[in-house]
Amino acid sequence: MLRTSPLAALLAAAAIAPFSSTTAGATPTEGSGVAWDIVEGLTTEIGPRMAGTEAEARARVWAEARLKALGFSNVKIEPFRTLAWQRGPENAQLTAPYQQPLAITALGFSVPTPAGGLKADMVYFPTLAALEAAPDGSLKGKVAFVDHAMRRTQDGSGYGPYGNVRRMGPSIASAKGAAAIVIRSAGTDSHRMPHTGSTVWPKDVKPIPAGAVSNPDADLIARIAGRGKTMSIDLTLMGKPFPDAPSGNVVAELPGRDPSLPMILLACHLDSWDLGTGAIDDASGCGIVTAAALAAQKDGKTLRTIRVLWSGNEEMGMRNGGGDHYAFLHGGEKHAIAMESDFGADRVWQLKMSLNEDNAALGEKIKAALWPMGVVSYSGRAHGGADVGKIIREQNLAVIDLGQDGMHYFDLHHTPDDTMDKVDPVALQQNVDAWTAVLKVIANEPGDIGKVAAEEGGE
Repeated sequence: MLRTSPLAALLAAAAIAPFSSTTAGATPTEGSGVAWDIVEGLTTEIGPRMAGTEAEARARVWAEARLKALGFSNVKIEPFRTLAWQRGPENAQLTAPYQQPLAITALGFSVPTPAGGLKADMVYFPTLAALEAAPDGSLKGKVAFVDHAMRRTQDGSGYGPYGNVRRMGPSIASAKGAAAIVIRSAGTDSHRMPHTGSTVWPKDVKPIPAGAVSNPDADLIARIAGRGKTMSIDLTLMGKPFPDAPSGNVVAELPGRDPSLPMILLACHLDSWDLGTGAIDDASGCGIVTAAALAAQKDGKTLRTIRVLWSGNEEMGMRNGGGDHYAFLHGGEKHAIAMESDFGADRVWQLKMSLNEDNAALGEKIKAALWPMGVVSYSGRAHGGADVGKIIREQNLAVIDLGQDGMHYFDLHHTPDDTMDKVDPVALQQNVDAWTAVLKVIANEPGDIGKVAAEEGGE
């Protein structure tokens, strides 16, 4: 056996468990404060909160009560109807050239296979580009498998290109005649846990069953494909679209000293996928923005009103989620700046701003407030997020992004591992502190926070 020093063993143990605040047999690390209490309460008392479900409805009632108890004003639930999706039984196994069970999950807006499963040959594509290059009709009656492993990036930018396998791959496979598609999960972990998430069907494309396997299972499929043998799969995915599903937003305010000034909008999303309990995505975001809003007014009212939006159906909403409904109801109200927290609970390290060119002095104040925390400004446009995107585009709002460290975010994203024990209370509080520092500047800004020039190609 290989001998290791006690120090080497300790370092190795730490290296393989970067997220968890617990180890086997140990007492969980306890957090404190408003943000921690929100994450703990939402994940413990509600749990998974998939759009359209009874659990998402209970979460809205829970959120309304919690925000009122924290001292927010004008707290209300704003219901809407939306297109959601319901999970059903799911399993898969390779039947040739070797029999192997696969850890699989259906993608949102997948349609069901036959009740008895779909048995077909499976064709391997190393990348999305390879699938796009397949001749039309070449996949008739077959299942496409698309590989294309995701890589880590600190700012999460890899989610765009690698996530396109999930978003676009199923419709491309359908256009090539495929009976179904299986993809490597859009994730960076090596656990045998598949990552769910929604796919997109253009109007002229027939939806097909679509699922994702865990990264170890994708590695297995790639090794088998490398042997040059024909692969076959037995696939059962019974999830189906859920049209006209009930959802809703929860909004609340901390009134400012001058209600005539355009408000500051802070957003997160209340819904989650069903595999985990939505601690990272996005109970943490709701905890961060709510705690920061309260901390900004700890010593008295800010000049401007601060509004928080806990949005419904962000995960499957696309163009019919909480962000669109908020803009529909509140598009006539005056907003100054929009911010969103929806990238987990790791430390804030990056600042990006989209401010009017006349607000250079405001930008310098924001940089100065974050500098002592080691959060520095980077070039590039700030975008906000799905829950504030519509109102930003409609009103050309100023936007501030506080970028969190995303090196490990996609180990957990949309998996059963998105649970409370992955939230580091120290990092969570650092987020609150950074948001609070920014809010104390922008919510007390007396001058005009002008509109920002519309982005080219934007709505």
